[in-house]
Amino acid sequence: MKKHNFYAGPSILSEYTIKNTAAAVENFAGMGLSLLEISHRSKEFVAVNDEARALIKELLDVPAGYEVVFLGGGASMQFCMVPYNLLNKKASYLDTGTWSSKAIKEAKLFGEVEVVASSKDKNYTYIPKDYTIADDADYFHITTNNTIYGTETRKDPDVKQRLVADMSSDIFSRPIDVSKYDIIYAGAQKNLAPAGVTLAIVRVDALGHVERPIPTMLNYKTHVDKDSMFNTPPVLPIYAALQTLKWYKEQGGVAAMEKKDMENAAILYDEIDRNKLFRGTVAAEDRSIMNVCFVMNDEYKELEDEFSKFAAAAGMVGIKGHRSVGGFRASLYNAMPKSSVEALVACMKDFEKQH
Repeated sequence: MKKHNFYAGPSILSEYTIKNTAAAVENFAGMGLSLLEISHRSKEFVAVNDEARALIKELLDVPAGYEVVFLGGGASMQFCMVPYNLLNKKASYLDTGTWSSKAIKEAKLFGEVEVVASSKDKNYTYIPKDYTIADDADYFHITTNNTIYGTETRKDPDVKQRLVADMSSDIFSRPIDVSKYDIIYAGAQKNLAPAGVTLAIVRVDALGHVERPIPTMLNYKTHVDKDSMFNTPPVLPIYAALQTLKWYKEQGGVAAMEKKDMENAAILYDEIDRNKLFRGTVAAEDRSIMNVCFVMNDEYKELEDEFSKFAAAAGMVGIKGHRSVGGFRASLYNAMPKSSVEALVACMKDFEKQH
């Protein structure tokens, strides 16, 4: 039976990425050695690292004055690395879910944190719209997509403060005006590569303005100056990332990904809105096209476990909602084929007919 992978992360990767990476694990770049055992200083891997960073700049139209770096520690490490490098006295944060809350907690270790708005009052089912950012904030931090709750901001804010964004789960799903941001960071395990590497796009002139000493490995400048090769980088995830980036370019780039993602999300949301058994959990205008969250309608709550088993038997993998929310979540990242979304919709229709 074909499996349809809706895991929220680590998550689906393109067949192109998986096949090419698997081949390199056996024989990398014709060296007669595995990708897993070659030196990161070899000319063959240095070329991979350089090409991957260059392709990110190309696909996202990164302007001059920015550098792309590969880091460790996931987005969670960025929660402290951002304030370590940017926070002098005060930072402003928008609280839209679990990951922004964790980022806020870390930032408080470095200075005053102003939460300009929060959607916690309604269990993070919407994105706050009306808020004021302090003029003297060192930076303003947003989380563009909230994997647990299924909300997403799909436009670049216009703010006069430095802007930082956690784009872990929706990077490469839409064109971005990078010039509006000072730091964009993203764990790779949603739309880029296997877990183990983190992407950061850094405005170079935003660095070097804090008074505190910064540990070497937590200083963005360390990694910018050494082209992400200060220490041994995660070789396999970076190679896999390069394959994904090549696949994106072949598919028509980020704009083509956005078109496909919007179509996939519309197919599933239309069924959720039509099907009497289910309902969406977030404000319609803030629905994520990456993580579609839904639950059973109240009168059918007792069918939740039955539907989970029914969907699993039909090959649907990873649709259980996060433990803090419950219900269901179908993650539709860039590598998700339309056929899998249609299979989930067919499954929902079949279950409706039975009840």
